Amino acid sequence: MGLEMIDAGWLSILPPVVAITLALLTKEVYSSLFVGVLTGMCVYCFSTGGNLLQAITYVFDMTAGKISENGYMIIFLVLLGSLVVLVSRSGGTDAYGQWAIRRIRTKRSAKLTTALLGLLIFLDDGFNCLTVGTVMRPITDKHKISREKLAYLLDATAAPICIIAPISSWAVAVASEVEEAGGLNAFIQTIPYNLYALLTIAMVLFLSATNFDFGPMKRAEQEIENVPESAGEEAKAETKGTVLDLLLPILTLIVTAILGMAYVGGFFEGASFAEAIGENPVAGLTLGTFAGLLVALIMYLPRKIMNAKQFVDGFLDGIKTMIPPLTILILAWALGGVCREMIGTGNFVSQVVSGGHLSMGLIPAIVFAVGAFLSFSTGTAWGTFGILLPIVSMMCSGPEGAAVLIPSLGATLAGAVYGDHCSPISDTTILASTGAQCDHLRHVETQLPYATLVAFVCFAGYLVAGFAKNPWITIAASLVILGAAFTVISLLQKRGQKAASNR
Repeated sequence: MGLEMIDAGWLSILPPVVAITLALLTKEVYSSLFVGVLTGMCVYCFSTGGNLLQAITYVFDMTAGKISENGYMIIFLVLLGSLVVLVSRSGGTDAYGQWAIRRIRTKRSAKLTTALLGLLIFLDDGFNCLTVGTVMRPITDKHKISREKLAYLLDATAAPICIIAPISSWAVAVASEVEEAGGLNAFIQTIPYNLYALLTIAMVLFLSATNFDFGPMKRAEQEIENVPESAGEEAKAETKGTVLDLLLPILTLIVTAILGMAYVGGFFEGASFAEAIGENPVAGLTLGTFAGLLVALIMYLPRKIMNAKQFVDGFLDGIKTMIPPLTILILAWALGGVCREMIGTGNFVSQVVSGGHLSMGLIPAIVFAVGAFLSFSTGTAWGTFGILLPIVSMMCSGPEGAAVLIPSLGATLAGAVYGDHCSPISDTTILASTGAQCDHLRHVETQLPYATLVAFVCFAGYLVAGFAKNPWITIAASLVILGAAFTVISLLQKRGQKAASNR
């Protein structure tokens, strides 16, 4: 937009607070995000002598700019939406569902399979959510696992696994921000200190293996249990589709996406694989999705599973399914742009942190809390990395701070991932809702207690890390605290059930 960023002080946190508060109160995310963007533009314009009309104009300038910047992401999402619809209409999804149902016989195994598949796809979080959601949704529906729980499983195995996988677009992004601290080697050292990612994965596996739930998620699971077996099931016409009609396009997408990332990033011209896939991962994903569509076309038309008109109709209907999440994404990008580029939300938060005179042992816990707040408010983990990692590196550059540098970097990443995991305006949260075909705000409402419980445990763990300076002691203490939290919640639930039965 060509406008200089201003120092808006405390007003810089007003737009994300307004957007998130309105979304949670009204249960309507589109207008909430728009009001948040408009609030940010009003802060900017009124601080620089502008007016309301100018603020409204800037809203659309920012939105248009973000659409342009994220063109590849938009193309990738509409192509993927089309592929999902075409695979479903081919009968491949139904055939896979019937095949998997015969082998995945219990609710527990369905949840564990979803979690493990999510952990295997670690190259990109959005790709993870949409692919695993498409593959596992028929199975989780059959076993009466709520869409809210599926969305949580997708979300909780997306960013958390990407941020601890050395070969991922996330790893390269983080390594580029901490070159002075050791680059990729420093990133690898932060893995044991990334408590949010590690504890979230542990929690997902525990919840899937034990069928333990609490809060709004427990109610969602109880509601789906009470739905009759036939409710919500549509009559399905006989199709010629087979399991291969699902698997071949999806496998083509995955393999070609990895090769596409490598190609776009210059791997075949001498760049390392890690550098290549981090260069422009969405471009590679777009190539992979296009290849998946070509394979679907070659498989479906000659076998008369669908004709050319039906294929094009499915393609267009797939684009339509992506309009709601794309609208949320575009508004979320605009809100993040206002906060980062115009009113300095990140700079303000970082100044508050760096301006405080605190014990170095407290730094990991403090930067975790700040990173969590900033990422939750702006909906971007990568933006939080870019803002806080250089500041944390500078804060811990002296002899006293060197001992807590790696724990503090790990805490920064963990806080950023917490916000990315559960913020209503996060790309990953939106795509997890889309992959599970779950109402977006229901997903936010049901997973927030789970994510926040882990965040509180992480805060306590980072207090240990700041003074123990040993990753294994930190992990052990955190797991004990998380286990104690589960025990307390279980006892409270039993006490509540006993009191209810005595009434």
